[in-house]
Parts: sequence; structure tokens; C-alpha cells
Amino acid sequence: MKYRKFGRTDLKISVLGFGAMRLPTIDKEPANINEEEAIRMIRYAIDKGVNYIDTAWPYHNGNSEILVGKALKDGYREKVKVATKLPVWSVEKIADADEILDKQLEKLDLAFIDFYLLHALNRNSWEKMKSLNILQWLERVRDEGKIKYIGFSFHDEYKVFKEIVDAYDWDFCQIQYNYLDTEYQAGKKGLQYAHDKGLAVVIMEPLRGGLLAGEAPVEVKRILKDNNINNTMADLALQWLWNQKEVNVVLSGMSNLQQVKENIISANSSAIGDLSLEELDVIEEITDKMRGPITCTRCSYCMPCPNGVNIPENFYLFNTAKLYNKYEENKERYQSQAEENKADNCIRCGKCEKVCPQNLPIMNLLEEVAAFFHG
Repeated sequence: MKYRKFGRTDLKISVLGFGAMRLPTIDKEPANINEEEAIRMIRYAIDKGVNYIDTAWPYHNGNSEILVGKALKDGYREKVKVATKLPVWSVEKIADADEILDKQLEKLDLAFIDFYLLHALNRNSWEKMKSLNILQWLERVRDEGKIKYIGFSFHDEYKVFKEIVDAYDWDFCQIQYNYLDTEYQAGKKGLQYAHDKGLAVVIMEPLRGGLLAGEAPVEVKRILKDNNINNTMADLALQWLWNQKEVNVVLSGMSNLQQVKENIISANSSAIGDLSLEELDVIEEITDKMRGPITCTRCSYCMPCPNGVNIPENFYLFNTAKLYNKYEENKERYQSQAEENKADNCIRCGKCEKVCPQNLPIMNLLEEVAAFFHG
């Protein structure tokens, strides 16, 4: 496994981090994790040198932290650093933060958490956290030995990101970044700014919710073939990230053991500055061909929908139908959903838009998806 120095710390962290957000489930129920398989995957990754395990309070409807705690039994805790996050949307007073952190320690069954993040900061939640003096609280719980390093994950524009970075002597941050999102949210400028300030940078959504990991569209296949590039789409996206010295850890939300194995092989073949100028030019060329019309990452923060709409699935079907010219196939998949899961079951309550990290106009987009597949 390849390792990189983690910002200003003396830690050496694996370039591949295990994101416990998309673990294998039973009957496609997010809360019903396939424990045996998920634990096998996490321990396999650790045995191969992965030492950064990332989870969060809401993942798998609250069960991800419990699963990670189970996976780290039998001596595995001593081999890794664990990251989890404070759900800032649930904190109205400091007592709430204390209660949540204590519950997370209990769920993970840990004496302390290595990396603790304020989860999904944006302008509004950052203002709320400042009003609660959350930074003072973070220092207190660090001094109490409950956490070791302080960071934040982020979903907003670069201006807000810069303000947050400048507000405190953070140890690290976590941003959405991939070759489609260089100008989106924190973007390339944010990556560089955080690195220059000494923060370690952890990358989430490296494969844009799986969009950059599937079969390449026909035109992209042609470009890759013409340039003698034989990487899988997932490997190409990961190598593009690891090529950059500003990137410390790339999180992958792996759903099966084969993905774990493939990503470990990719990580072991990575290096800073390893891609040629020609290869970088090719990636820039295919970028224009890979942009889906809806920039959903399938993070599922919008779920569950009060009326049962499967928002990420509807957007995924729409994007792949457009990108891969597979209208009939995806229309069939759309129609095979339960009625309440379809886009046209949206009642425009707006709950989803309030929690979407991408700030998507979800209600209007669902209307567009419904018209597309019924048209």
C-alpha cells in the first residue's frame, strides 16, 4: 500500500481510504447491512494496508458506525485510524454535540475517535456552528481525549470554503473532487488552498457516485482506444486524483469485495506526477463527454423521501440513459420500480432540497425525469 504524510501531522496514511457509506446490504435496504460481507471487506482492506476508515452518523440509517465498530474487533482497531462526523444539522446546543459524540463512541465501541469532522458544512451550517462556539467545544473534547484531530467536510462554494479554512487551525478537510468537479464547490482552487495552508485533504466522491466507474460511453471508448489507454474508468479517475501532490487520501465507498481488490491494485500502482501530459490531455478530452445532465452523486442525504420517491435512483437512470444512449433499457428499469419510488410520485414538499449537499432543484428535476421516461 502507498502512504502519504497527512498534512502537518506526523501520520502516514494510506492513499486509499475505506468509506463505509455504501456497504453491501440485504434486500437493498440501506439500514440492513450485510454484516458478514461488510466486515470481510473492511478487514481485507486493512490486511492489505488500508489504515483510514471513514464513517458517519447518518450512513446506512445510523448503522454504519456500529458495523465499523464490529469490523475493528480482534486487533483491527490498532491497525487503523477512524474518522466519523458530527451531524451539525442535529446540533441546536452544545449539549446535543456532547450527547451525539458520546453515542458515537458507544456505537463504534472506541475509547477515542482519531479524525472528527463537522459534517457537510455550508454557509448556513457554518454560521450556526460559529454561534454555538463549536470550535471551542472541539478543542475541549480533544483535550478530554475523546478525539485526536479536528476537521470538516464541505458542500458549498469556494468562497465559503476559504472562509472556513481561514477561521481555524484545522488538521484536515474533506471535499468532493474528481475530474468532473474541478470547478465545483471547493474544486481545484480549494484543494490547492487547503494544501498550501497545511491541511491534509481527504477526497470524497472520486467516482461521482459511480458515474466514473461504469462502462465508458461509446465516444469515450473511442478516445481511450485511439490513445492506447487501457485503464478501467474507475482506475483512470483514481489515478488522476493520486497524480496530484495535494491529495492525501481518496475515499472509496466500496460495495463488494471485488471493488475493494480492484481499488487496492489501483492504489498500489499510483504515484504523484505519474501521469504523462498526453494522458492528462486525454482525461481532459473525455471529461466533456462524461458530464451527466444531473450532478447527483447518489449520496442519499435526500432519503428517505416522505412520499417514497427513490430520488438518487431516478437521477441515475436519467443520467445513464442520456450518457449511454440506453433509453429503452433505463425506461424499463424506471417502470419496474414500485409506484411510490418513481419520479412522478413527488408531491413537491421540498424536504429533499433542504438537505441536498449539491443544492439541486430536486423537485423540478424529478418532474423532468418523469416526463422523460413517460414521454
